[in-house]
Amino acid sequence: MTAPASTWSPLRIGVFRVLWLAVLGSQVGTWMQTVGAQWLLVDRPGAPALVSLVQTAGTLPVVLLALPAGVLADSLDRRRLLIWVQLFMLAIGVLLTGLTMAGQMTPPLLLALTFGLGCGMAMTNPTYQALIPELVPRAQLPSAAALGSVSVNLARAVGPAVAGVLIAHTGVAAVFGINAASFLLFAVVLFFWRRHPEPDEMLPEPFLAALRAGGRYVRHSPTLRRFLFRIELFVLPAVALWALLPVLASRRLHMGAGGYGLLLAALGAGAVGGAVMLPKLREALSDNRMLGIGSAIYALALAAVALVREPAVVVAALVPAGFAWIAVLSNANAGLQLFLPNWVRARGLGTYQSAFFGGQALGAFGWGLLAQHAGLVPALLVAAAMTAAGAATIPLWPLIDTRHLDREPATFWPEPRLTVEPDRFAGPVVVEVTYAIAPENEPAFLAAAGALRRTRMRTGAVRWGLFRAGEVAGEMVEVYVVLTWDEHLRQHAGRLTGADREIDLRVQALSERPPTVVHLLPARPR
Repeated sequence: MTAPASTWSPLRIGVFRVLWLAVLGSQVGTWMQTVGAQWLLVDRPGAPALVSLVQTAGTLPVVLLALPAGVLADSLDRRRLLIWVQLFMLAIGVLLTGLTMAGQMTPPLLLALTFGLGCGMAMTNPTYQALIPELVPRAQLPSAAALGSVSVNLARAVGPAVAGVLIAHTGVAAVFGINAASFLLFAVVLFFWRRHPEPDEMLPEPFLAALRAGGRYVRHSPTLRRFLFRIELFVLPAVALWALLPVLASRRLHMGAGGYGLLLAALGAGAVGGAVMLPKLREALSDNRMLGIGSAIYALALAAVALVREPAVVVAALVPAGFAWIAVLSNANAGLQLFLPNWVRARGLGTYQSAFFGGQALGAFGWGLLAQHAGLVPALLVAAAMTAAGAATIPLWPLIDTRHLDREPATFWPEPRLTVEPDRFAGPVVVEVTYAIAPENEPAFLAAAGALRRTRMRTGAVRWGLFRAGEVAGEMVEVYVVLTWDEHLRQHAGRLTGADREIDLRVQALSERPPTVVHLLPARPR
């Protein structure tokens, strides 16, 4: 049995190492900016709601833009897209710094500019994550996902601590300036890296067609939908800790900016430990066991933080909370990286980011309102109870095991032999596949047809049906509609995986003769 790859093994690859360090620097700057923005508002009237709105303003754009960002990342050169996005965020960072130094930063303006940075992050996250499988071997993808969590949580540990010191000694403007510089650093690293696209890449899909294709994939992928559902059940209550931590530090524990940075550092330290152990945890535990254990630990930590007033005990409780947070989320991210096929990876990851950050945005605002009206302690206890209740639903709605599936691209359909040359974007196209099914094979064929339908719909079909030929005994006709000939060609070359091939072969094996395929192209009446 092959030992799991070390968490650190992808760092031996030079390109991945340099990009990972650049992303780490950018994430440190982002956390410094978040702490600075929250600290500007912590003494304002209605502070619990205002402070939580900082997180909402930074994460809500992901809900709105993650899928369009995934479309662009799947269609355009990902390196160039990332460079332009970093320059956009650099401009916002410079504006934040200048207005803060001039004393002109108001809460509405701060939230608006934070929203602008969130738009940049919405474009950056799925684009960068979709690049990772190009940088490391497939066997190291779980380790690369864990390293992504290490960078996020090192940033959480280092960024707030540095921000606390800078705010105490030089003010918030310095924090905003360092964040702007981190975007410039990432852009420079990307500029000097030369990406080598795969030679068999097809022409980019039109934007709307690619957007529809991404949406179809999500709708017809039960595995991906279950991932999204479980992430929402965890994130919605769990985000209460992150959203209310500044208020907890300031008003309940009576800690200053440095103390708040210490609390975040404890969370970050626990999360780094969880990320380092992720490969071994994935080897020892199923996805559902990891989700259940992580949720239970997080619920207990939330309850402890709510009930204890001693700062040292709270710091100690935050370490396992960070461990559980990253064990749950890093494992989900690694699972998605392994599950999603390359052609739709950025769109799938964008949908995941939308669910994750959307849960954070809505949850943060909701917990802020509850804390303002019911109190900090009741809000945290309710969040702990909801996290535990979510874990209790795992037997009812478990994650679907995907570790055994072959997700490599598989080109196994023969090229269509047509007597006409259709326009690439002509449509709709109707595909008929005729099978000869013996009576004894019919139950198995009908049972396998559901999986066949899902693979057709995931990869491009907008309608699908299975019919029995009335004039020919034992003849079954599969009919599905694809919007354009281009969409159907993409089914032939690039969209199918080894798992789709297994489904196709299982169905074909039940036919007494090789299935016959007919393509019906649009004929315009005169």
